Amino acid sequence: MEIRNFAVIAHVDHGKSTLADRLLEKTGTVKVGSGDQLLDTMELEREKGITIKLNPARMFYEHDGKKYQLNLIDTPGHVDFGYEVSRSLAAVEGVLLLVDASQGIQAQTLTNLHLAKDSHLVIVPVVNKIDLPHAQAEVTAQQLVKALKCDEDDICFVSGKTGEGVDELLEAIAKRIPPPKPHPEEPLQALVFDSFFDVFLGVVAYVKVVSGHLKKNQPLLMKATGAAFDCLQSGYLQIKRIDNGHLESGEIGYVATGLKTVHDCRVGDTIVASGATSALPGYKTSKPMIYASFFPEPGKERELTVALDKLKLSDASLSYEPVSSKALGPGYSIGFLGLLHLEIIKERLNREFDINILVTTPSVAYKQEDEQWMEPWVELEVVCPQEHYGAVSDLVSQNRAVFINVEYVADRVVCHYEAPLSEVISDFYDKLKSVTSGYASMDYQLKDYRPADLVAVDLLVAGDKIDALTQYMVRSKAESYGRRLVEKLKELIPRQNFEVTLQAAIGGKIIARSDISAVRKDVTAKLYGGDVTRKNKLLDKQRKGKKRMRQLGRVEVPSEVFVELLKK
Repeated sequence: MEIRNFAVIAHVDHGKSTLADRLLEKTGTVKVGSGDQLLDTMELEREKGITIKLNPARMFYEHDGKKYQLNLIDTPGHVDFGYEVSRSLAAVEGVLLLVDASQGIQAQTLTNLHLAKDSHLVIVPVVNKIDLPHAQAEVTAQQLVKALKCDEDDICFVSGKTGEGVDELLEAIAKRIPPPKPHPEEPLQALVFDSFFDVFLGVVAYVKVVSGHLKKNQPLLMKATGAAFDCLQSGYLQIKRIDNGHLESGEIGYVATGLKTVHDCRVGDTIVASGATSALPGYKTSKPMIYASFFPEPGKERELTVALDKLKLSDASLSYEPVSSKALGPGYSIGFLGLLHLEIIKERLNREFDINILVTTPSVAYKQEDEQWMEPWVELEVVCPQEHYGAVSDLVSQNRAVFINVEYVADRVVCHYEAPLSEVISDFYDKLKSVTSGYASMDYQLKDYRPADLVAVDLLVAGDKIDALTQYMVRSKAESYGRRLVEKLKELIPRQNFEVTLQAAIGGKIIARSDISAVRKDVTAKLYGGDVTRKNKLLDKQRKGKKRMRQLGRVEVPSEVFVELLKK
């Protein structure tokens, strides 16, 4: 039986998971009508309509008297989950590059194309959603011809919804994607490209067997961590795990390790049968783009630690370290690949582990070199119709971006810029969609760190600094940020019996101030007449008391205020 290992890559919402459903149905792996997005197993994936986690599946296909084992990996399309795509590409020999016929080539399409080329994979171009009334299949095909420098005859036209063209696509996979090079006689080397935690089986690793073979009950070793274990189960995935007891050279499947410690199984590690066997090249460590602090509700600190350890298994790009705040207690500073990545982790902690999280304002990963602050810059790629090029240029000029060049791909322009990451991750994408009537897409990759005039904006409530709300930013934007923060906090903090001063400061310099007036008790209510001096005496006594309270009083900021203040 011949083996074909391939991944499906595309821009977000171009129909990868729907096409995967049709492939599974056409090969008889699942029954027709079994459901939609079968490989999107998480509730969040189905709810948001996007793929978050890579998912492998094995299919069996017969053509011209030959039998094929097709190992498919469905990958995410959003820029925040690009690390999932890069790991998938290391386990396959070819990819299906999917493009929506109604939207054409988008930014993430080009990024995934470059990743596949860098990995020296065979690329099968596919135009999807040809059944839509407004589909422009021929225009999209010309975009692919120009981007890939291929012939139009090399392009497969399919509909993931109706199944049209899927038979021809399966034939193209069998004929055009090369088989893996098997090395059955050599020592076992299996590359771990993903993993998750199972209550009964411990750590379960998704692997590609590069050489040798792997079988049930075999003594094995994690090369990098040195963790030894016996293989509890081994087999392949067809929506669910199929325990057939072995994996041969070139195959993709899973290994149940029984390991209970999360850090014993790392993505990119090599499973071997002997310590003398060399390790395979792993993956580049992912670099967090933004940081935010997560603080759990009281009493859930231990649960948060366990939950993050388990999420780390299925999300190798997650990095975290403990922090403590006077206002919010113990928590974790966590690195993310983007704002969607942050949102997904927060939702998973809430749904899968029942932990409510307070998230501080996200900021990018600044660093100091020789007392000089450095900020991350990215290579920004914007794809849009030619008529919106002027609007895009005006927008990026307002966000400290530097123009590099522009390319023309059929009726679209691909604009290349260098920009500070802090400008890109805020509301840049929303503004981009607004000025292009929703037709533009963007992608970015970390480039380098450059000197920046950064300041720390502190918030003081009645003279006390609130450490959880300290924010680092470019000096030119600090004053407007400080004003907005002070005004918002004024609406949220309840009035006290004394006047409360709110201040935003850079070092010792106050850049914004607002006062919350005191609650005034009517001390003259009990008077029913008499000389005015009696009234003045009571008011003077109240004034002195409020002055003393202002000097000695302390404002307790309710936790609900932080929740509201840190909401987007």
